[in-house]
Amino acid sequence: LGSLINVLENLKGREGVNFIFSSSCTVYGEADEFPISELAPIKEALSPYGKTKQIGEEIIRDFARANSNFNAILLRYFNPIGAHHSGLIGERSSGIPQYLLPYLMQIALGIREKLNVYGGDYDTLDGTAIRDYIHVVDLAEAHLVALKRLTGNDNAVNTEVFNIGTGIGVSVLEMIKIFKAVTNRDIAYEIVERRPGDVEKAYADIRKADHILNWTAKRSLTKAIKDAWKWEKLDL
Repeated sequence: LGSLINVLENLKGREGVNFIFSSSCTVYGEADEFPISELAPIKEALSPYGKTKQIGEEIIRDFARANSNFNAILLRYFNPIGAHHSGLIGERSSGIPQYLLPYLMQIALGIREKLNVYGGDYDTLDGTAIRDYIHVVDLAEAHLVALKRLTGNDNAVNTEVFNIGTGIGVSVLEMIKIFKAVTNRDIAYEIVERRPGDVEKAYADIRKADHILNWTAKRSLTKAIKDAWKWEKLDL
């Protein structure tokens, strides 16, 4: 939040400022309806991370109201995964991964012994939490179309919001199954108690981005896993 405020302070008085903010689906908290649309209420965040995204959005809206030369698009990411298809650009987890796919890859590589699946009693098809996984290259392309909208002065209001996801919900156990099929590696896991701060379900209504930005995710979950696995193996 301090970094965001410092950046905005330095944009005061500049002409024609266009700003893209990396927000998150965590701003919705525990949503009531699915898929989650941009019109869903902003409920209490279940994590400090979600709270910072909520406050960041509020700061940007306030700044835009006070500075007519400032236009912003808030992109609410769902769950970015994967790597560049070349295998040359990706993310190396430092320490214990906090996200599912990097953790699965470390198990597959023998770095970790097993996965703790937090919660097997959610109101989902197999009892495990559901997320919307989007390929990082699709996410990058969403940034490009958002920037084109801003630089072309096509934005309808000075602060716009778009969900960036696939619209497909995938459970933890489904993810493990697909990962095993792609990598041909066994994944040991144990279902344990729910983890504080985790929502039950989060997957996007992407119709607004499709209609207004002419953007939809093009790459499958299988493709994202293949690209991430290629990066992990080449980066060893």
